[in-house]
Amino acid sequence: MSRAFLAVLFVGLLSGGGLTAGVQRHKVDESNNPQAGMAFEQDATAPTEPLTLWYRKPAMRWETEALPVGNGRLAAMVFGGVNNERIQLNEETVWDGVPTDYTNPEALDALPKVQQLMFEGKNEEAVGIAKEKMLGNPLRVKSYQTLADLFLDFEDTEKVTDYRRDLDLTTAINRTQYSIDGVEYVREVFVSEPDQAIVVHLKASQPGKINFTARFARDNATTTSASENRLILTGKLGVTYEAQLRPVVRGGNVSSIDGKLKVSAADEVMLLIVGATSYNSSTDISGDATERCEKYFAAVKGKSAEALRADHVASHQKLFSRVKLDLGTTDAVSKPTDERLKLVKRGAFDPQFESLYFQYGRYMLICSSRAGHLPANLQGKWSQYYKAPWNSDYHFNINFQMNYWPAEVCNLPECHLPFFDYVESLVPSGERTAKVHYGADGWTLHHLSDLFGQTAPADGVWGVWPMGAAWASRHFMEHYRFNGDKVFLKDRAYPIMKGAAEFMLDFLVEAPEGTPAAGRLVTNPSHSPENNFIKADGTKTEFTYAATMDLQIIHDLFTSLLEANQVIDPTGEFDAEFRSELETALANLQPLQISKKSGRLQEWIEDYKEFDPKHRHTSHLYGLHPGQQITKNGTPKLYEAARKSLEARGDGGRGWSMAWKVNFWARFHNGDRAYKLLQNLLGKMTLTNLFDTHPPFQIDGNFGGTAAIAEMLLQSHDGGIDLLPALPSVWGTGSVTGLRARGGFEIDLVWKNGKLDSAKIRSLNGTPVTVRYSGVSRSVKVAAGKVWTWDGK
Repeated sequence: MSRAFLAVLFVGLLSGGGLTAGVQRHKVDESNNPQAGMAFEQDATAPTEPLTLWYRKPAMRWETEALPVGNGRLAAMVFGGVNNERIQLNEETVWDGVPTDYTNPEALDALPKVQQLMFEGKNEEAVGIAKEKMLGNPLRVKSYQTLADLFLDFEDTEKVTDYRRDLDLTTAINRTQYSIDGVEYVREVFVSEPDQAIVVHLKASQPGKINFTARFARDNATTTSASENRLILTGKLGVTYEAQLRPVVRGGNVSSIDGKLKVSAADEVMLLIVGATSYNSSTDISGDATERCEKYFAAVKGKSAEALRADHVASHQKLFSRVKLDLGTTDAVSKPTDERLKLVKRGAFDPQFESLYFQYGRYMLICSSRAGHLPANLQGKWSQYYKAPWNSDYHFNINFQMNYWPAEVCNLPECHLPFFDYVESLVPSGERTAKVHYGADGWTLHHLSDLFGQTAPADGVWGVWPMGAAWASRHFMEHYRFNGDKVFLKDRAYPIMKGAAEFMLDFLVEAPEGTPAAGRLVTNPSHSPENNFIKADGTKTEFTYAATMDLQIIHDLFTSLLEANQVIDPTGEFDAEFRSELETALANLQPLQISKKSGRLQEWIEDYKEFDPKHRHTSHLYGLHPGQQITKNGTPKLYEAARKSLEARGDGGRGWSMAWKVNFWARFHNGDRAYKLLQNLLGKMTLTNLFDTHPPFQIDGNFGGTAAIAEMLLQSHDGGIDLLPALPSVWGTGSVTGLRARGGFEIDLVWKNGKLDSAKIRSLNGTPVTVRYSGVSRSVKVAAGKVWTWDGK
């Protein structure tokens, strides 16, 4: 993440004001929560479904305690209040800003001078020119924003019994229940993907007991009452946005006056909430938000709460139920989630909590990334801010990609589709940036983007990092590797990768004589994302050429294209001239280097002294993970050098970087070390609602953690399938069903006493594969749709 924001964050925290500088919260006073002085008897029993987050008190704070629901386009954070319920709402296209050309026409003229200075070792002179001439204009993107808050104000009470709020991951339903004076109240909230609506369903055990007032709240917006007792909130940023609420009430009275909905003496109430904006595309925001809201309401007219719920659950379970994970059981499942987390932070062993955390990542990917909508951003789709941390944008120097690490292996390939759609939408802007900034063909993007397709360097000089397109392109190839869809490979993956490679072929330059990479192709300028090094003269800098991560990303891109070319046409006739260009460039690309002093994989072109040896980014290990250039079987010397680099980085970090390290140690087949860092992630970087904290909340750590658990159990990047490659000793007995492997396989595993007991490998495409476990290899070929079984011997 950008150091500009980190500095603002640090100053804000030191001042005691939290995220007050650079981050603008929705103006809700969480310190004055109406539930703060209430008495809650700790008598609620645990839900029967173990994959449930549950608590015995309402949420007091959005970031740490409220619970998320969503359908990929709409999202909500539910507090579970008694006297006052707050449901914070999001719609994925509520962004500040307008379509903008961020390119800088001065950049291209500055590029040769910057490259010359870099080769001459005049790094800081190069930084000065790049800072002045090569950054995008405007420098920063604007923020993803909250749609609104919905408040439900109930009759005041001071004491409730049997209070419980929970989130069932298997149904994607948030439930709040409690009793007052012998009346049981139940409130369910879910966000339906089939019906594109947020549903709030209120029931009571006695008739005529539901009384409340509902209201929207948002700065710079207007709420009015309309026909059918609706509430309508409207406002304008660059896009026009709108939220509508329509009540369906059984019994009692209902009225909507002056932007407030009043319900009294009702038996049962359903609130339907829809939202939309005028956003059509990154270049067109002329749509009609009102018309879209009306269309959503028309589609659900007359549909009962039970029917809405049933269709919602079916849609969710079609995806969620594919993977089951059992790491063992303990009595801790009977405790509320916040109490279990406290015990984990103290070192308690709770394998069911680890399974819950794994499935929570899958749950949030389903809720924030569904086909036909935008992909998950830095906070998924959940943000209460007007100016969010890092704008809740799309960061391409790891964070956005990490969001999708679980998609394929955790059997949610449909949730990957928004990633592909969004990346493809960036190509026209990326082509312009490639031409204006670098005089290059193809397309590129730098370390971040937004709703409007920003692809130019942003934020600061560290934004001059044109590797984002190449990294994003690997996801297209991975989707093919896991699923074997040759139509997708030829029609979508290959063009995206080829465009990114065309840019790289033009961007690469030959290092001159007298440099460590003389005669080799290198990137220039370059840096290892957000990290600095110390030159021999003692000066600190981040600009260089041929940073190791760059070389690994390019190697990954070029080799993936060659692989795709061979699959599309094994005869070698397809795109033969371009294939030849790639092969020549690969042969001349600067190779990776191992430090003669430390035996580590070098992060930069020279063996510089590290400014921050424990830096949060570990970018030079990209080739180990998520890439596959450095493997145990294929490149043992680089593999060992990478391990030494990881040891030197240490076991610290923030949420997302800790999750990355768990994946690294899994790739080293070191289950106990991976588990140690997983415990760091859970114990030090996980909030009460199981959100990952950077700080602040950043969803990539959740997704990276889920992917890491899968990586500990199954790997398929190193020329075959490795079963239980990094099983920690504490997971002695367990099982997993439904994980996916490259080559087109779905895999079930059972292990006992730390040893594989059985494996079922279902082939999707009939592809032959080598299966490995504990030093034993088996060659497997079964027909598509058939299962091969291994008894672990």
